[in-house]
Amino acid sequence: MRPRVDRAWMEVDLDAVLRNARAAQSRAGVPLIPMVKADAYGLGAENVTHALEAVEPYAYGIATVAEGRALRVAGITRPLIVFSPLLFDEFPAARELRLTPTLGSAAEISHWCLEGGGWQLSIDTGMSRAGIQWRDVGTIAEVLEKHAPDGAFTHFHSAELNDGSMAEQERRFREAIAALPARPPLLHTDGSAAMERHGQSEWDAIRPGMFLYGVGSGRGSLLEPDPVVHIRARVAETRWIEAGDTVSYDATWRASSRRRIATIPMGYADGYPRILGNRAGALTRTGRVPVVGLVTMDMIMLDVTDADCEVGDEVTLVGTGDGGSQIPVAEVARLAEMSAYEVLTGFRARLSRHYAGG
Repeated sequence: MRPRVDRAWMEVDLDAVLRNARAAQSRAGVPLIPMVKADAYGLGAENVTHALEAVEPYAYGIATVAEGRALRVAGITRPLIVFSPLLFDEFPAARELRLTPTLGSAAEISHWCLEGGGWQLSIDTGMSRAGIQWRDVGTIAEVLEKHAPDGAFTHFHSAELNDGSMAEQERRFREAIAALPARPPLLHTDGSAAMERHGQSEWDAIRPGMFLYGVGSGRGSLLEPDPVVHIRARVAETRWIEAGDTVSYDATWRASSRRRIATIPMGYADGYPRILGNRAGALTRTGRVPVVGLVTMDMIMLDVTDADCEVGDEVTLVGTGDGGSQIPVAEVARLAEMSAYEVLTGFRARLSRHYAGG
């Protein structure tokens, strides 16, 4: 049953998250390290991780100590791998929370290992943001002999572009692994886009993120996820305007004839991109209608002249509406000139989250 009391909200289908997780696991044939950083890409990390426990992941991927603390408080006991570099003064808290840091220099490794604890080696094969460059792994062989990593990984920068760069990064990763004193127990390279293009993984785990949350990586993908996120709001007002009347700031939309305008109490303060005014649409119970005028901080206007739409009705701005019509996250991202990652992580806490399944 959908909620009927909120002005606007996000629905998260946890059963769909699980279906996507099982599809990824089946395709790769290895355990998952689900990426749940950034509050599970805005969906709610506590609820998502508790649902994902059903697939028995090897670990979860996070970005900060604070994210690790929140998951430990929520009762998550599996390994939590921090995929962003940590500062030395964060090491004590990370150790207390039993977090697994990803390290990329002799200084970091030596400092972390002063008191022991598991860690993973971050190998830069072309992203140029963190980790030791693949060509330099041999220079830290001495410290690696003293302090062996539990795992090693790299990150593809353009897996969804189908431009051959992933194969080059894989070659560099193999070269780096060959330069290690010993093969670590856990090697991993594939995020969502790579997993969608590969078959059975040659490594030990995969790191799906966006695929779990219902967004595929487009052309070249051999696996499509089920939709997970649905953004809905309720109509707060309707009004008739006459030919020549304008809607919203800067009067960017002018009525060509007598039109009926619906206002929904949601805007860019909820994370719906302002640029979607005069570009995007919404789903009413009888079909799709356009967003007209600029999106404002707290309100969005729709042209519902040809729709059956009354005050109190639900409309869908992202996801699946009545009758099965869809506005995919990827479409919203394209119209907003953003990545799907930005769209999902941009939905703010003012949108209440409602969970189904899991």
